[in-house]
Amino acid sequence: MSIEVPVLLPVISDFIFKLIFGDQLNVDILAEFLKSVLDIPDTEYDRIAIVDPHVKKESQNDKYGILDVKVHTQSGNIIHVEIQVWPIPEMKQRSIFFLSKMVTEQMASGKNHSDIKRVVSIIIANYTIFPENKYYHNQFRYRSDKDGAEFTNLTEINSLELSKLPPDADNTELWYWMKFIKSDDDEEVLNMLAQRSPQMRKAVGVLKELSADERTRMLYEEREIARRDIVSMMDGAKMDRSIEIAGNMLKRNRLIDEIIEDTGLTREEVENLRVKLLQ
Repeated sequence: MSIEVPVLLPVISDFIFKLIFGDQLNVDILAEFLKSVLDIPDTEYDRIAIVDPHVKKESQNDKYGILDVKVHTQSGNIIHVEIQVWPIPEMKQRSIFFLSKMVTEQMASGKNHSDIKRVVSIIIANYTIFPENKYYHNQFRYRSDKDGAEFTNLTEINSLELSKLPPDADNTELWYWMKFIKSDDDEEVLNMLAQRSPQMRKAVGVLKELSADERTRMLYEEREIARRDIVSMMDGAKMDRSIEIAGNMLKRNRLIDEIIEDTGLTREEVENLRVKLLQ
C-alpha cells in the first residue's frame, strides 16, 4: 500500500512564507536569507528578533499595512520583508509609505533624530516591477545623480523579482533562496537545495511539515479562496466600467476598432453591446 505524499504548499504564498521565515524558531533560516540579500555585517544577525508585523497608526484615520516579516537586528536596525503575488499599480508609493512609517514610529517623545535606526525593505514579487532592466535583485538608496555619492544609508529598498530569476545558478546564495521561494512542488529542486546548507535543509523540512499539516492546508485554502474572490470582484468591476465606456462610445458613433483598443473588450462583446443598444 503506497502512502500518498501531499502536494507541497507554495512558499510564494505570503501565508506560507511567513510560517517559514517569520517564526522565531526558524530565525536561523531568516538570518541566512537576509545575509544573501543585504550587504550589512554578519554580526547584525547575532541576535535578531521577529516582532509585531503591524505598522503602527498615529491616528484613527491613518492607513496601515501588515508586513509579512518584520525584524530588529543586533544594533536595533529594522528590516521588513514582504511577498507580493499580484501586481499592484501603486507598489512604489506603497513601499515608500511603509518605509516612512517605520522611520517616524521610532521618534517617540524625547528622542533625537540621531537615534533613528536604519530601515530596510525587501520586496519579493512574483511579477516584474522594473521591466527596464534584467536584474532580479535591485537595491535603492539615496544617492547623487551626479557622482553616486550616498546621502544616507538610513533607508533602503530591495526588490527581488522572481520572474527574472535565471534558470541556471549564478554563484550567489541569493539565487538558491529565490529558487526555494519559487520552487512550488518540484521535489527534485527541493532535494538539490536541501544539500546547499543546514539552513536550506531546515527550510525544506519545515515546508514539508507544513504541507503535511491538515490545519495549515485548510488555512492556506481559506486565504486563497478569499484572495480569488477579491480578484474576481475587481475584475468584475473593471468589466462593468469597460462596458459603460463602450456604450458611451457607441452612442457617439465611434469606430468599433477604437472602442476595442480603448476598453480591452473583444469585438464580439462590442458587437453584442451595439445590438442591445439598438433594441
